[in-house]
Amino acid sequence: MEIGTLLKNRRIDLGLTLKDIADAVGVSEATVSRWESGEIANMKRDKIAALAKVLSISPASIMGWEETSPKYYVNDETAQIAQDIYENKELRALFDAARDISPEDMKTLYSVALAMKRKERGE
Repeated sequence: MEIGTLLKNRRIDLGLTLKDIADAVGVSEATVSRWESGEIANMKRDKIAALAKVLSISPASIMGWEETSPKYYVNDETAQIAQDIYENKELRALFDAARDISPEDMKTLYSVALAMKRKERGE
């Protein structure tokens, strides 16, 4: 994959704008756009480091030294949970509804879910 495509795809995956990246790295939006288009191929080391940090990828990826995709999740279990939520609209709705509730309500919701799970098992 071309470096510019990697940068653009990663920015979009993270829901960031050109301005978000530009502000985080300390360059103009035009510069970020030119990185993504491949018009600027050589970046300064400090910009590579800042860009890698904001995009959560390795500087080596930006340099084109490795072909691995960025690691989005801490472990495989977290990745599987995210995939399950992505694929199941009911889980997505439940997750979305739970995002803004208080910690106390989250504990109550968790208790209710556990009770429902026990009931399903006949416990």
